[in-house]
Parts: sequence; C-alpha cells; structure tokens
Amino acid sequence: MADDYTPPEVWTWEPGNGGAFAAINRPTSGAQVDKALPEGEHPFQLYSLGTPNGQKVTILFEELLEAGFSDAEYDAWLINIGDGEQFTSGFVALNPNSKIPALLDKSGSEPFRVFESGAILLHLAEKFGAFIPTDAKGRAECLSWLMWQMGSAPFIGGGFGHFYHYAPAKIEYAIDRYAMETKRLFDVADKRLGEARYLAGDDYTIADMAAYGWLGAIAKGLAYGNAATFLSVHEYVNVQRWVDELTARPGLRRGRVVGRASAGEGRYLKERHSAEDFKALEPGVI
Repeated sequence: MADDYTPPEVWTWEPGNGGAFAAINRPTSGAQVDKALPEGEHPFQLYSLGTPNGQKVTILFEELLEAGFSDAEYDAWLINIGDGEQFTSGFVALNPNSKIPALLDKSGSEPFRVFESGAILLHLAEKFGAFIPTDAKGRAECLSWLMWQMGSAPFIGGGFGHFYHYAPAKIEYAIDRYAMETKRLFDVADKRLGEARYLAGDDYTIADMAAYGWLGAIAKGLAYGNAATFLSVHEYVNVQRWVDELTARPGLRRGRVVGRASAGEGRYLKERHSAEDFKALEPGVI
C-alpha cells in the first residue's frame, strides 16, 4: 500500500478490496446464492456465529433457560460468514443486511423475523420479562448502555481490530485513531463499573450481555493478537472485575461457546439444538 495514496474522484470496487475479508465483502446487498435455511423444532430459530455480536443472543437464551424460562428453548444454526453463508437467499430473507445474528420467532401464531443483535436482545428480554428493568428510570439506563455498546462496537471491531490485527498493511494513523477510541470506551466502562456493579446498575441486564463479548475478549487477551498488552487493558480494574463476575455465570458460560466453526476441539459447539449438546464439551469448559 503506497504511503502517498490519493483517493480517486470516484471509488470503484475491486474483488481484492478488504484484506482478510476480501472474499466475503461486496459493495452491494442481497442474496448471492439461492439456498433455504434449516429449521428445528424449538420456538426460536437462531442463525448466527460465535462472534462478540453472535454471543450476545446465545448468552441471553442460556441465561433465560438458566432462570427457568423453559419456553426459551432454541435451535442455534451456524452461519459461517467466512464462507459467505450470510448471502444465501434464506438468510437474506431474515436479515437484508446480511449480518449475524438473525432470529426467526415461531413462538406465536405467525412466525416473524428479528435482526440486529440489540433488537433481538430487546425483543427477547421484553417477551420474557427478564434481564431488563421494568421501571422507567432503570429501563432508560439499561437501554442507554445497550445502545452505547451497539454504537461503540464498530470502533472496536471494524476500527481497532481490523486495522491493528487484520489489515494487510499497518497504517499508523488508523491504528492510533482506533486504539485511542477503544481505550476511551474501556475508560467509559471502567468508570461506570467503578460506581455500579453492572452497566445498568445493581442488576445484571441485556446491556451487560451485549458488552461482554467485546470488552471481555480484549480484557482477557482473547482477541486481536497482542491487543490486551498493546492497549494496557490491565489498567481497567473495574472492567476486569466485571468480566470475571460475568464469566462465572453458568448461562453465560454456555452461551459464549455456541456457534463456533472450530467446534471439533471440545471447547465449543458448532450448533446447539438441546441442552444435551453441552455434554460433548471437555470438562471445565462450562
């Protein structure tokens, strides 16, 4: 990549654009392959992948089941975005934006779709009356932190994660720009978690589930190579406390291992169709 690159007057797409993700990125939307999605027997059909965004919903489902909501049984189907499965006609019918996760809710008289992770979390939390405050003040705080996470994810993932770890060339300006913003977001969370047990206050909510995959993976050195050291995330002691507390939750521990293409090593599940599926994991994983 030339240091003296000057953008053309009109940008045109070339198949090689996108570095590690060039094979799946396109400047257009819509289905590229005609293929239906599978369906299971449970009321909720989730089509996803165990990325930080995908984990949000499987964590909520498992937390609902852990809390005794037996009607929250679900099938989790793997959508391998590296293979372009998000561009099949079946998936695009659920999410025209071709991003995981996408949910088919068959629990009522007429099935309907829900897409975007935050919308799915809100839909399920309201449907079951769990993990979201019912008073106006508490609900506003929960939704504020949920939307904070939704707005911050592109800076952490598509910004810092991409330019620091995935981009074919290291661009100092881009890395500095998004490292600064990622550290600012960690600082926002750290200050909040210094005054409250959870993001929305005293109670564990969907706001915590939404933020856990993004903040937790970096905080524990599980994302973007050497990012934890590069960002000095050990300094955010309140975030570290929060991550440790959430990681001890059985529902969360189950939810975070669902939907991984690398399921063969005994630490993850490729798909989830029954609570019995977790018995295939190595001892101590959940």
